Amino acid sequence: MSAIVGEKAPDFTLSGANGETVKLEEFKGNYIVLYFYPKDMTPGCTTEACDFRDQHEKFQELDAVIVGVSPDPAERHAKFIEKHGLPFMLLADVEHEAAEKYGVWKLKKTFGKEYMGIERSTFLIDKEGVLMKEWRNVKVKGHVKEALEYLKGL
Repeated sequence: MSAIVGEKAPDFTLSGANGETVKLEEFKGNYIVLYFYPKDMTPGCTTEACDFRDQHEKFQELDAVIVGVSPDPAERHAKFIEKHGLPFMLLADVEHEAAEKYGVWKLKKTFGKEYMGIERSTFLIDKEGVLMKEWRNVKVKGHVKEALEYLKGL
């Protein structure tokens, strides 16, 4: 199953940074900005997380929760959250269950080496749990602002 705009967003259950179990459907009633990123503590992922952090209050004012997902374990997420003062939830998708449901677990190539990993992507889910917008293969610069502007326009 892969996420399709206009259909119910695929649900999943993952571990949060503090060890709690989180189901995506728990956020129903809010807009959900679900973003997938490759790895904690790397330059692009840190920039993206800090951009979301810096705009967090504006997303909250629009009834939106931000949820980040990567294959990193919960303990690494906890360190990432603490180091950068992230006010939103990061979920550990160690088995890439959610990434596969959203079609972002992809074959990647860096310096001629092929490997499986996350294609940086963001999904906007409406208050009823329907996937309403996707941004795939995201470039970090300006992305958070673009997502915020889209949400403001609703």
